Amino acid sequence: MPVEECLRIRPDVEVANLSDVGCERTGNEDYFLYFEPQDDGEFERRGRLIVVTDGMGGQSGGEVAGRLAAETVRDTFMESDSADPREVLIAGFRAAQQAILELAAETPLLRGMGATCCAAILQRGRMQYAHVGDSRIYVIRNGAAQPLTEDHSLVARRVRDGILTPEEAENHEDRHVLTAALGMDSESLEGDFPVEPYPLEPGDIVLLSTDGLHGIVSDREIARIAHENSPQDACRELVALAKQRGGPDNITVQLLAVRLVER
Repeated sequence: MPVEECLRIRPDVEVANLSDVGCERTGNEDYFLYFEPQDDGEFERRGRLIVVTDGMGGQSGGEVAGRLAAETVRDTFMESDSADPREVLIAGFRAAQQAILELAAETPLLRGMGATCCAAILQRGRMQYAHVGDSRIYVIRNGAAQPLTEDHSLVARRVRDGILTPEEAENHEDRHVLTAALGMDSESLEGDFPVEPYPLEPGDIVLLSTDGLHGIVSDREIARIAHENSPQDACRELVALAKQRGGPDNITVQLLAVRLVER
């Protein structure tokens, strides 16, 4: 799959990513990108962006929607005049929602396409993040994984309402039914955009994944593998483990290891 090229990644972080079609699919509807401005002044003003999406839709709709969502968020990040990362993410998600809806309306074969999306802007030791759907953002600290996002899915809603236990939800037949995603019928955007950024520390690992990974590999396993390996090796091991367990969906993981934090 196409990978966002970045000519320079500053040494305060280490970034690795991997996407695999899995064992049962013929195409990859996941998409990821990482971007940081090459100009130091722009980098200081904007920070760095990390995104993972999971497209859905018949024909080639899923692949189109996933890539369109990620690239629209990136373009908004690059072009926005706002100095507020949260405002940038909200604007990016809104633009991605509109872009998907407009293209689907113009192209009959793409109607019904959509995408989950999770994205984060890291700037001066803080991470502003956003998500819609069931792709996830974790922070792994001291070998433990903290999920920062809650899935927008029917099963997750039933867990929050006390109808299902987390154990019952793991293998429930409706666990992939989404309650929100980019491109859903309404033009209104449903997503989570926390007001407060997450403070990062040296040694933290930021992990973004699609449900092809966390739907089959436990949070504890994700944390252990990410903590015990280099980012690149961790990506390989996580994808390999998901495939060993059948890999029924596309599998995407992106890791950012924080080496130095400047406030």
